[in-house]
Amino acid sequence: MSSILRLVSKQLKSHPALIPLFIFIGGGATMSVAYVCRLALKNPDVSWDHHNNPEPWNKLEPNQQYKLFTVNQDYSNLKKDRPDF
Repeated sequence: MSSILRLVSKQLKSHPALIPLFIFIGGGATMSVAYVCRLALKNPDVSWDHHNNPEPWNKLEPNQQYKLFTVNQDYSNLKKDRPDF
């Protein structure tokens, strides 16, 4: 593994125009991994514990926001529109 890093650093020293490419590719990979982790941990459609909480989507409050980004939506004013199970 260190030989690969040594080779990459040697190439970056000889071709400095590749530095922004590595920065943007690394940043994009980091953001995509962070988003997938957020989906796996915060999304109500994913159930990691089937014994204690088999249907986590039923325990959501109507004013609880679970989306990453919403446009023109105020979650504090929403009323309950579904039955209790």
